[in-house]
Amino acid sequence: MQLIQETPDLSAYLAADEAIDHHHPLVRETAARLAAGATDSYDYARAAFEFVRDTIPHSQDSGDLRVTWRASDVLEQRTGICYAKAHALAALLRAEDIPTALCYQNLGVVHGLIAVRFNAAWHRQDPRGNKPGVDARFSLTGEHLAFTPDPASGESDCPVLYAAPHPTVLTALRTAPDRPHLWQTLPTTLAD
Repeated sequence: MQLIQETPDLSAYLAADEAIDHHHPLVRETAARLAAGATDSYDYARAAFEFVRDTIPHSQDSGDLRVTWRASDVLEQRTGICYAKAHALAALLRAEDIPTALCYQNLGVVHGLIAVRFNAAWHRQDPRGNKPGVDARFSLTGEHLAFTPDPASGESDCPVLYAAPHPTVLTALRTAPDRPHLWQTLPTTLAD
């Protein structure tokens, strides 16, 4: 699949916004701690990915009813669904000047992940969190995502690399009082 930048301006994939708040002290502090143990930007990106994947449980897996959407809240509350975890990883990567896009898959409902730019190419990564049947890994040499869409079931990858969270996703997160409600209102498509 050919990934398509929503905007040709690479600086858009380094920007902070309300959800990817990489200027927040907690995001900066976490990024600095992870960077202190990294040998280079690739090592840092892997460490940030593994940190979000492994230390912030997916709220469905852990049974947490809270809904987070802002990167700093995900890091503080240590919970989030795929979109929120993608926002946290994007913020940690952008905090260290690594261009990061948000991307999506349609798996019956919209699933969120990120793409990181290294060596003039985008590489999708899925920090959702592993569990039996899900083994997402950081890789710049081939995708090791949590899920592979099944075209026969109408599932698909969205090729667009978004600089900011898609408004449909952000609205679902921001308006849900709890995860059970969010589960009833998860987007099934990305309306433009």
